[in-house]
Amino acid sequence: MIERPFGRARLTTMYKKILVPLDGSATAAKAIAPAVELARQFGNLPLVGATVTDPYPYAGLADAVPITADEYRATSTRAADAALQPLVDACKQAGLGCECVVSEDPHPWRALLDAAELKGCDLVVMASHGRRGMQAVLLGSETQKLLTHSKLPVLVVR
Repeated sequence: MIERPFGRARLTTMYKKILVPLDGSATAAKAIAPAVELARQFGNLPLVGATVTDPYPYAGLADAVPITADEYRATSTRAADAALQPLVDACKQAGLGCECVVSEDPHPWRALLDAAELKGCDLVVMASHGRRGMQAVLLGSETQKLLTHSKLPVLVVR
């Protein structure tokens, strides 16, 4: 006879906090529902929403730039807040804790791993566009880069 250790008992986990990278796209938002469900199943774990903005692209150029650094950062901040809001709303509805991190870095995968370390996350749940072949080579994949460099477990949602 085989014993089934889980049965109807609550699942226990070694995870304490889940990082959910978001960029405002519909694809990235696909990770929200699975992350919330995992957090609930594993004892109402807190979630950390993370998004990454690009650094000001006109630094060091002459005075004739199309947008000032302050205007650029204000626009980036609004876009970051909008990208994170669906996770904040989903966590509120599920009764889960949620905090958000906005980083500025030309390499999103690196900023996401830094955010995970800073906030004590031990699992990443993120979506992937699922590009293949030459499209993946030409466009690159932040998910692939994060998977390559991460020491944390990563659940990829497609």
